[in-house]
Amino acid sequence: MSHTPQSTYRVQLHAGFDFDAAAGIADYLAELGVTHLYCSPILQAAPGSTHGYDVVDPHRVNVGLGGAERYAAMVGALAAAGLGQVLDIVPNHMSVHPSNPWWWDVLENGPASRYAGYFDIDWAGTADKASFTVLVPVLADQYGRVLEAGAVHLERREGSVVVRYEDHLLPVSPRTLDALLGQAARRAGSGQLAGLAEAFGALPDARITDTAAVRERDSRKRTLASELKQLCLDDPEVAAEVDAELASVSREPGRLDELLRRQNYRLAHWRVASEELDYRRFFNIETLVGMRVEDPDVFADTHRLILDLVHEGTVDGLRVDHVDGMRDPAGYLERLAQATEGTYTVVEKILGDGEPLPSAWPVAGTSGYDFLTRVNGLFVAVDAEPTMTDTYSSFTGDPRPFGEIVRAAKLETMGNELASEVDHATSRLALVTDRYRRHRDHTRRDLRAALVEFVAAFPVYRTYVEPPATATDVDHRHVEATTAAVEALRPDIDRELVELLGELALGRHDGADELELTQRLQQLTAPVTAKGVEDTAFYRYNRLVSLNEVGGDPGRFGRPLAQFHAETQTQATSWPHTMLTLGTHDTKRSADVRARTNLLSELAAQWDTAVTRWGEGNERHRVGEWPDRNAEYLLYQTLLGAWPIEPPRLRAFMIKAVREAKVHTSWIEPSADYEDALEAFVDGITEDPWFRDDLRRFMVEHDVVERGRRNSMAQTALLFTCPGVPDLYQGSELWDLSLVDPDNRRPVDYDARRRLLTEVGPLGPAEALRHRDDGGLKLWEISRLLHHRRAFPYMYESTFYEPLTLRGARADEVVGFTRGGLTVLVPRLGSDHWEGTEARLPPGHWSDVLTATHFEGGPQPLAELFAGFPVAVLARTS
Repeated sequence: MSHTPQSTYRVQLHAGFDFDAAAGIADYLAELGVTHLYCSPILQAAPGSTHGYDVVDPHRVNVGLGGAERYAAMVGALAAAGLGQVLDIVPNHMSVHPSNPWWWDVLENGPASRYAGYFDIDWAGTADKASFTVLVPVLADQYGRVLEAGAVHLERREGSVVVRYEDHLLPVSPRTLDALLGQAARRAGSGQLAGLAEAFGALPDARITDTAAVRERDSRKRTLASELKQLCLDDPEVAAEVDAELASVSREPGRLDELLRRQNYRLAHWRVASEELDYRRFFNIETLVGMRVEDPDVFADTHRLILDLVHEGTVDGLRVDHVDGMRDPAGYLERLAQATEGTYTVVEKILGDGEPLPSAWPVAGTSGYDFLTRVNGLFVAVDAEPTMTDTYSSFTGDPRPFGEIVRAAKLETMGNELASEVDHATSRLALVTDRYRRHRDHTRRDLRAALVEFVAAFPVYRTYVEPPATATDVDHRHVEATTAAVEALRPDIDRELVELLGELALGRHDGADELELTQRLQQLTAPVTAKGVEDTAFYRYNRLVSLNEVGGDPGRFGRPLAQFHAETQTQATSWPHTMLTLGTHDTKRSADVRARTNLLSELAAQWDTAVTRWGEGNERHRVGEWPDRNAEYLLYQTLLGAWPIEPPRLRAFMIKAVREAKVHTSWIEPSADYEDALEAFVDGITEDPWFRDDLRRFMVEHDVVERGRRNSMAQTALLFTCPGVPDLYQGSELWDLSLVDPDNRRPVDYDARRRLLTEVGPLGPAEALRHRDDGGLKLWEISRLLHHRRAFPYMYESTFYEPLTLRGARADEVVGFTRGGLTVLVPRLGSDHWEGTEARLPPGHWSDVLTATHFEGGPQPLAELFAGFPVAVLARTS
């Protein structure tokens, strides 16, 4: 395996922060102490992309970031600073933007495209109108109305013809140019154009997909396009007649419709996508089409540049985006490991409670959401759950538990955004049950009902069954839990049908349709969970929003300390080089916002009094019944967690939150009345002197800011000392009160950070503690720990992990563990008064990495261990 990073610093690349900008912070990152820059995707993305996950050409470095030349300069700057690079890759999907040459070729040539097998398209379709075509749902209104309004036009592009609708461009199949060019030839009296028209019409049909026909079609169409281009250049009269014919057809809806019906795609209203889309998407985003990377040829073509970068030593590690979207994650990862010769690789994988990462995967671990969840739960007072639940239910009037909200959100997701995926799976299930005599009489309604309930009840993202490999014990447990849940919730659904679905999910039935359904079920449960839970239920259930985080479970109110130790011990032995993180580009709230918000669990009674008072006092800012009480409850927690926050940021967050919740408004059907009322309420309360003073009084009385900072320093210490490779998200080395994207992707002031690091770097702990307000305290802690990691890597690479023995009244309010040469203690609950509680240090001589204070093995009072700094990170000196 290649060199494992000691630490990473994640940056989001875009036009405003490109390769030159990343090169410009190399010296700062080296001074901070990280070993690797961790970049968002760098392959050519759609024009104007702000994130890079919409790749259009995997063979090129993104010109919007500076292209190959500036990328090479960035790599040189990193090397000069002693830094390596970890790269985020996107193998699951590509953008359907017209600049994607592969997708353009598919639209132009249909199943006969050289790239038709690259994309996960159902060419057969579920209805005659969808057969052998790709749905293109971009129209703002019904198809016929758009044509009759003259909004669709034909244009000549050299030797080709395109369809334009607003900013959308689509190719016209060369074979369908025969009538257009023939009519233009008659008007121009051009025998050469007439010959070209006949030759275009004689191209092989797009449904003829044998290799020889595909090659012949591609070669001949290129030749014909070149000849048409040259003819139009040589004979302006011919060019004018061709353009006139295109304009004429564009003005006549009937003729335009006739031409469009001959294309390899179906132009349609955007709403059609949810029910009739015929390709696998990334979640519900129809502009991102799924790739068939399980095909070795597709893998090779899509990974060519990435593998070159790995083999030449430019890239030291990879982060694989959305591994659960793939048909065969295990097979893909095995192929990737072989192709990269074991390069350090982590996967973006959301693990459910108690769900292990598949042990057979040849990866170092996950990208860190499991660690984030494990650490975050430490700072929640578990015993406050009844009070917090009562407060939330009383304030909002909604007593439903999280599980009930999840089920409803999943069912809605399958009935709306992902209806087409459900339809495809239902059709496949119908083919299967037709061959089983005990299930042949089930109607399509029966099959769909069983399927959606099965998917809604599935407790994790997916199983990992790739026949002929057998399902694991974990897969069996998840399927058994699912069938039991469906039978309990929906006794009206045929039990044997539900059990059949469970058997199919586990790959127990042979047959092409059965095995295809096994795969499709896995690629259905994942997006339904992502959209239904993280992007919907997480915005509907607001009991304690610090728990509503990617990879988390808001239904679980914190985690016992013993569970943290057990899970970290397992991680140390099974996945010692997994990535650790407290924040990413996808997290709903920054680590510092969560650190503050978690305090509400320690102030449950006081919070109940305050939020009740605020609800009553702010009634005057409500517009009728809006906003609803659930949104109001979310708003109060957000204000406490991110205060002080600029009104535009707060309004933007709240609008996004309620649209994601999809209760009164949504992205698809925004309600201007509701959103106006919500924004008016936000402005009203934040400009209200009474409320602002009361909020400040609550925060000062309970020392919310300083206790939140202590929590932040504690979780930061865990990030850099627990088993694994710590990742720091851009800008979070100072206090960071960011909310969900795009708020967490705002520009980072690196000049200010560079100056502050220079100032605080030489300081001792007492002087560093004076830099509370400007964030220098956190920066100092991070830099000290990173440099210690670089100086003594063996201490942090140890697979040994053992909880410390603590005694006293507050023993359970501290996290303590040893890793052989390293011993760590951090507070997790309560005040800073530790008299009467002690920790038993392992034998030997110890020195605090942060304060340089020396301690001997054996019992040590926490009051002394925490005397010089809020956390203790001790290194063995003998």
